[in-house]
Order: sequence, then structure tokens, then C-alpha cells
Amino acid sequence: MFSLLYSDPRFYLINKHAGVSFHREGEDDGLLDAVRAGLQDESMWPVHRLDRVTSGLILLARSSQVASQFGSAFAGHMVEKYYLALSDRKPQKKQGLIKGDMEKGRGGAWRLLPGVQNPAITQFFSFSVQPGLRLFLLRPRSGKTHQLRVAMKSQSAPILGDALYGGSPADRAYLHAYALRFTLDGEAFRFVCPPDQGALFVSTALQECLQREASAPWDLAWPKI
Repeated sequence: MFSLLYSDPRFYLINKHAGVSFHREGEDDGLLDAVRAGLQDESMWPVHRLDRVTSGLILLARSSQVASQFGSAFAGHMVEKYYLALSDRKPQKKQGLIKGDMEKGRGGAWRLLPGVQNPAITQFFSFSVQPGLRLFLLRPRSGKTHQLRVAMKSQSAPILGDALYGGSPADRAYLHAYALRFTLDGEAFRFVCPPDQGALFVSTALQECLQREASAPWDLAWPKI
């Protein structure tokens, strides 16, 4: 369900596996149950979440005080988050800004609207991995439900394996929480977690593209908001 990447007296950083729900579903353990059992530590507080289909980095505070600090940092957009996605379709544009209000549609899906009263904001770059496959580096600047999945669909490039938003069938939904940068108690942290699940994510072509284009995502000249 997960692997532990980093342990600090104030927080854990884990790599969530794709297909794992955050909370318990019926008799099936959720991610938090698995982490608490695996690390033999009941004292942890989630400070952000990932969809079931999404793999990658999740921070878990080890005290309510640290959880409050992280909560304020996330609310103030002071935690930089970077995601990877794959699509087998050509986007409307290769890089830029996706901005718009969102509303819930049918079947649990959301959709992007032209208004910007309380918009979801996503910056992105895309890179060719091989013919018919494109890597997207996504930086959400807001925290809306399904934001990145909706953003990709709005560019006519739904995430590969994301059936809810029209993605082509695949062995998984190719969305991964790739990198985090933040400051806690005056100490700067930067973490990068390349994906390790999914045939296309672990392919040589993808790994080479990732190393070449996005090994340090915070150093890129991101499109202006």
C-alpha cells in the first residue's frame, strides 16, 4: 500500500501506491490504517490527500501542532506540489496555464467552467516521451477535487488509464505526486519521488525523459498565473 521514504521527528513522508484509498472502505483497510500498522505509530495526522488512482508523495504530521503548521502552509499555498501524468493524446497546447471554476457533473466527475470566481489553477509543461505518448509536469496552485484530472481533460489529453475522464485503457491511471518543496520551522525540504508503478512509468524512455526535463521541477520557468 505504501513505502516509507523519509522519517522526521515532526512528520513522515510516504509513497502511496496507486489504487489505494485514503480511508477505510468497508472491511478493507485504508492508507492511514496501513501506515499506522506498518510504522507501529498511532500518532499521525494527514495534512493533504491523494485520489485513489493517484500514487506518490504524502506528508503525515506526527503531532497536532505540526499538522496545524502544515495546514496553514497548504492553505497559504506555501507547499509546492508537482505531479506527473501521461496521455496518449495531443494537448491543445504544449505548456501554459489552465484556469477556471469547477462544478460537479454526473457519475462523480467534475468539469471545468469558463468562469473564474473561485478557480482551479494549474500550470503545466508537456514533453514528448515517444510517438503517441506525452509526459505532463503539473503544478496545481489550488486544491480542488480532481483538479489535475479535469485540467488534463480540458486540454483534450485525458490521463492515460483514467476511465472517469475518458482516458484510454491502461494498467493504471498514470497520475503521480512527484515532488514537494516546503519549509518547516525554518528548515527547507525538497523531495522527489520518481514513479515505480505502471509499465509506462518505469519504461526506459520515460525515465530518460524525466531525468532530462524534470529532475528539478522547482528550477523551471513556470508559466505566469
